[in-house]
Amino acid sequence: MKYNKEQRERLKHYSRQLRKFGTKGEAVLWKYVLRARKTGYQFNRQFVIAPYIVDFISRKLKLIIEIDGSSHLAKSEQDAKRQKFLEEKGYKLLRFTEKEVLVSLYQVADAIFYHIEMIENTDK
Repeated sequence: MKYNKEQRERLKHYSRQLRKFGTKGEAVLWKYVLRARKTGYQFNRQFVIAPYIVDFISRKLKLIIEIDGSSHLAKSEQDAKRQKFLEEKGYKLLRFTEKEVLVSLYQVADAIFYHIEMIENTDK
């Protein structure tokens, strides 16, 4: 599906707003794991892959990390459609709950590191 310039600009504007007012879990993961480049790769926050905005993405790894808050409980069908779309574009998705990030950050980080290592080993 193609998006016109106005629709793309609207998505970009909204993604900028999400960067400013993201969830606490997103802020924690960004500050202590992803922005700190502890993964060895660049990640971007609130990145537009029309018609969606993903929480975190490493374009080099083709890896997307999503933090699901309580609003996702009622969106399972939408999330499945979204995930299928992104996987068809060649991305691998990792999903964590907000609670997992806030309560078990080290385990979440270990899971991310593990998946990065698996991607690296697949590319060899």
